[in-house]
Amino acid sequence: MTKSKTLGELKKTGYKPKSIKDELRDNLIQKLKNKETVFEGIWGYEETVIPDLERAILAGHDVNLLGLRGQAKTRLARLMVYLLDEYVPVIEGSELNDDPMDPLSRYGLDKVKELGDNTPITWLHRAERYTEKLATPDVSVADLIGDVDPIKAATLKLPYSDERVIHFGLIPRSNRCIFVINELPDLQARIQVALFNILQEGDIQIRGFKIRLPLDIQFVFTANPEDYTNRGSIVTPLKDRIDSQIITHYPKTLEIGKRITQQEARLKEAQRSISVHEIAKDLIEQIAFEARKSEYVDAKSGVSARLTISAYENLVAAAERRSIINNEKNTSIRVADFIGVIPAITGKVELVYEGEQEGPNIIAQNLVGKAIRTQFINYFPDPDKFRKQKEKSPYKKVTDWFGDGNTIDVLHDMNQAEFEKKIRSVPGLTELIQDLHKAQDAGTKLFLMEFALHGLAEYSLISKHHLTAGLQFKDLLSSMFTLPRPEAEDDDEDDIRGKYN
Repeated sequence: MTKSKTLGELKKTGYKPKSIKDELRDNLIQKLKNKETVFEGIWGYEETVIPDLERAILAGHDVNLLGLRGQAKTRLARLMVYLLDEYVPVIEGSELNDDPMDPLSRYGLDKVKELGDNTPITWLHRAERYTEKLATPDVSVADLIGDVDPIKAATLKLPYSDERVIHFGLIPRSNRCIFVINELPDLQARIQVALFNILQEGDIQIRGFKIRLPLDIQFVFTANPEDYTNRGSIVTPLKDRIDSQIITHYPKTLEIGKRITQQEARLKEAQRSISVHEIAKDLIEQIAFEARKSEYVDAKSGVSARLTISAYENLVAAAERRSIINNEKNTSIRVADFIGVIPAITGKVELVYEGEQEGPNIIAQNLVGKAIRTQFINYFPDPDKFRKQKEKSPYKKVTDWFGDGNTIDVLHDMNQAEFEKKIRSVPGLTELIQDLHKAQDAGTKLFLMEFALHGLAEYSLISKHHLTAGLQFKDLLSSMFTLPRPEAEDDDEDDIRGKYN
């Protein structure tokens, strides 16, 4: 069929016009019958959002995807393109993608009337049948619908009464396409009103022209509930004209979150050789879960899935930087590398007043700490169970060593040999991991040893202090009676220790 170059040739193929909603419906039915995945790369919506969206498509509805930031709303809209026919015929030169068998624009009607079966046609690929517009305060009716173009009138020497002087906006030019308006509540109310007729009647009105263009468009809107109170709202008559409103949500399990993060993280080829333990991936996802329930984070703003994606990329980059500095290969992620995820957190969470008072950096560090605490009991016995039975605690040998006044400094840029030596110098730590995780490989055991120190610090069995260049682990009680070390540029570190400890 796509070999047809004229209207006459197209008629011989038996082609019949089909609306875009029928295209979407027919192709969805075919995919469902063949048990094909309809929305590739979307995880966690299999039983909730996707069935709702499929029902809306089958019903021929325009859709509003309502949800917080980072919930794949735009991704879903873009994937609807794959439910369109691969190619559709259009009259060559038509601004409005006129169907040769059913033209609607003045240009298309005149062309078919003039040339008949010799009307030239071209084929439009489905990738070109998607238009997306972000709603911003500067969007005008002329941008979306169209307006009279004085330059066009002067160039063609046409009076303003001639329909051909109209410059069509994005929506008419998206005829036979999927048209997406992102963040609909941000669109000014008077602009939203201009969409009434398009949604209800399928036609447009431009200035004083008495024209009726029965546009064939699949509308998809996205909106954030936060916008309803902060910046704007969807005017009630417009909301009433949007047939289906579908609520999106965040990943409900760590496994789904990990799958999304691993799919979306943009790692360089060299970074893919860095070993990332499964526990580290769990910790990244747990940070987002902790943020979503934190009293310091604004729940109405949400915590985007982009947080975990950026955090994962930063985590790997932190390990890569350390390997470059030390000229090492076969690098593995350390818990200490999580200092690198702090910038990803501070830039992606909206804090309430109390959170702003604490400071974004402190909140980010606390979220990492809470993630470690939550995940710790998945790999180690719960320290709280041994509060009253300290002699039976599996951590006794470790905590006693710190209780004797011993400390270890884990610096961010420490080379592998020195890092391993520091971690293994803590008595009882190697035995603890050997007893609980005997089957793990050497690299994972070392990670678990460091993870145990961080976990014990989160459960207040030892203390953890942030240094300029790393972390220091020491006894909790002694740290309470130690004056904080001041930042000093010229003083030797040993002198500072002697003066203040």
